[in-house]
Amino acid sequence: MMRALLLTVAATAVLGACASTAAPDSEPLTPLSRYSLRVEPGLDRIALAVHEDGLSSNQQAALSDLAGRYMATGVGAIRIEGPAGDDPVASRQTWAVRSALQAAGLPGDRIVVASYAAPDPRAPVLAGFETVRAVIPNCAAEPRAMEGRFSNNSSMGLGCAINANLAAQIADPRDIVGHRPTSPADSGRAAVVFDNYRRGELTSAPQEPLVEGRIARAVE
Repeated sequence: MMRALLLTVAATAVLGACASTAAPDSEPLTPLSRYSLRVEPGLDRIALAVHEDGLSSNQQAALSDLAGRYMATGVGAIRIEGPAGDDPVASRQTWAVRSALQAAGLPGDRIVVASYAAPDPRAPVLAGFETVRAVIPNCAAEPRAMEGRFSNNSSMGLGCAINANLAAQIADPRDIVGHRPTSPADSGRAAVVFDNYRRGELTSAPQEPLVEGRIARAVE
């Protein structure tokens, strides 16, 4: 009886030790959950000095570049903020910025004009928009404990470099948040293909004839 009791106690202790080494529920189970791709908000904004004679050529070029970056990675509306006050030159500069952005291809409904409290009525005019950027983890600062362990959990740092490289290479970080909207299908072309199929005709487009393995008509 005593021997059976000791064996039971020993088995219970072993099972308790195994349970104590199990990872808590709060720990990530895979490297993908530990180093998931994420984005963080940012701001792309430029300051334009107020000139008596309007926008300079450098300012117009800077606004054109800003419009290009907005159409590529912008979020929401582009915001123009002029210094608060009754200075007519600053007011003209503010609306000139709006006209320059529209001339660069931005629709008027995506541009917001507002004022901000400035210490000088001739303070710069601000133009910018919110962005999202991919979060790139600092893998060099991640712990890399490679000693022996009694669990099936992955080691710390595993998967960090892969996700850091992905985050650095993604052209548009908005793709991390969700997919881009798809264009509507060409229903007219689909109808032509179905009509040809019903009549028993070829549904593929005609191919150019080949001459000695090359396309017959070349672009001069």
